[in-house]
Amino acid sequence: MTDDFRVRLNKIADRLSSDDLLTNKGLGNEIGFWIFDYPPEREMEVRTFIDSVLLPGMSKRQPAVRVAVANLFALIIEMLEDRNLYKRVIDIQAKKGDAEALEALRPILKEDKFAERIASRIDFDQMDVLLLTGVGAAYPMLRSHTLLSALQATMKDKPLVMFYPGRYDGFSLRLFNKLDDDNYYRAFRLVE
Repeated sequence: MTDDFRVRLNKIADRLSSDDLLTNKGLGNEIGFWIFDYPPEREMEVRTFIDSVLLPGMSKRQPAVRVAVANLFALIIEMLEDRNLYKRVIDIQAKKGDAEALEALRPILKEDKFAERIASRIDFDQMDVLLLTGVGAAYPMLRSHTLLSALQATMKDKPLVMFYPGRYDGFSLRLFNKLDDDNYYRAFRLVE
């Protein structure tokens, strides 16, 4: 029996190096945002695949596809450390709980500002496609549908692929296959 998930993973490299994706062809006036949704319980497999198979393989393609990766959770930690807030947020969480810590983070982690931070880390002239990872770990600090909307203004003409632990049906996002992350109509499924 074939593991459909493994088959889908193995289609990613060809899809990322396709002219249609890299040039946003066939999308009309739509932006080049793509989502690879997957069962949340396979998160570790996805991480390993990206780091050990996908990224090394993309640079060996002819022509090479230049991939930039933004791990949302790592960027949150970096942002908090840059502002000397990381230990304070951990302290708030320990003393007052998750809800208070999340409330303290809201003004800092506004999705439009976070999108600008992602864009400031990317040399758009030196990359062909941006991969967003760490979506599940970043929840509930960041909402993926709001972040995607904010990234529309920063991505220029470069395609973006979000690795999403949950389900995307072309209309709505269901994080962890449980939580409605709201409707998002402007992205396409990367592979079926």
